[in-house]
Amino acid sequence: MNAKKALFYRMNMYSSGIFYTRLSFRGLGAVCFAIIKIKLNRLESMRLLLFSLLFSTVITGCSNVTSNEYEATALTTYTWQVKYANNLTTEPSPRLEEFGTTSLLNRNGLKPPGAVIGPDDKGLWWAALPPRPTVDDIERRKDGKQASQPQLLKSVKYEFKYNDGAQQRTLPTNYDVYREVVKAYPSRTPLQLTLGVGDNSVEKAEPTSKNE
Repeated sequence: MNAKKALFYRMNMYSSGIFYTRLSFRGLGAVCFAIIKIKLNRLESMRLLLFSLLFSTVITGCSNVTSNEYEATALTTYTWQVKYANNLTTEPSPRLEEFGTTSLLNRNGLKPPGAVIGPDDKGLWWAALPPRPTVDDIERRKDGKQASQPQLLKSVKYEFKYNDGAQQRTLPTNYDVYREVVKAYPSRTPLQLTLGVGDNSVEKAEPTSKNE
C-alpha cells in the first residue's frame, strides 16, 4: 500500500512539473512577443519620424521665383563607347572606354551654328557624328581583354540661367523646363520657377502674366 502511494505521489509530481513547464514556456513566449511588439512599434515610430523630417526638408527646401530674364540651354553630345572585359557575356562591370565625341549647345530652341542633325523629336539639334573608332583604335586599348562593338551614345545636359537680383544663376534643369522656355522666350513671357531642394535646381517653369 505504501508503495502504491509513493508511486501515485511521484506521478503527481511529474505531471505537475510538466504543467508548470508548459506554463513557463507560455509565459516566456508571451514576454518575447511583447518585447518584439515594442521593438516593432519603436521601429515604426522611427520610420514615421524620418519620413516627416524628409518631407519637411523637401517642402521647406523648395521655393518659387519669377523671372523675365532667362535662358535655357541643352547640350547635346554624341560619344562612341567600347566595353572591355575578360568575358563580355558574364562580367557585370566591364571597363568603359570613350573615343570620339561631338557636342552642340542649343539655346532657347533656336537652331545653333554648326547644327547638322535635327531638330529631332524633342526639338533638339545635334552636331555631326564623331568619327567611328577603327579596329586599330579599339585594339590599342584592349590590354588582353575582349572588346565589344563600338556603341554610339547620345546624352543631353539641360541648364537654366536667370537673374536673381544682381546675380546671375545657372542651375541644372530638365526637358520640360527647357520646352517651357522655348515657348515663352519669343515673347519674353515671365516664368514662375519652382526650385528644387536647397534652391540648387529648377524643377518646373510656368508662364505668368506680364502684368503680375
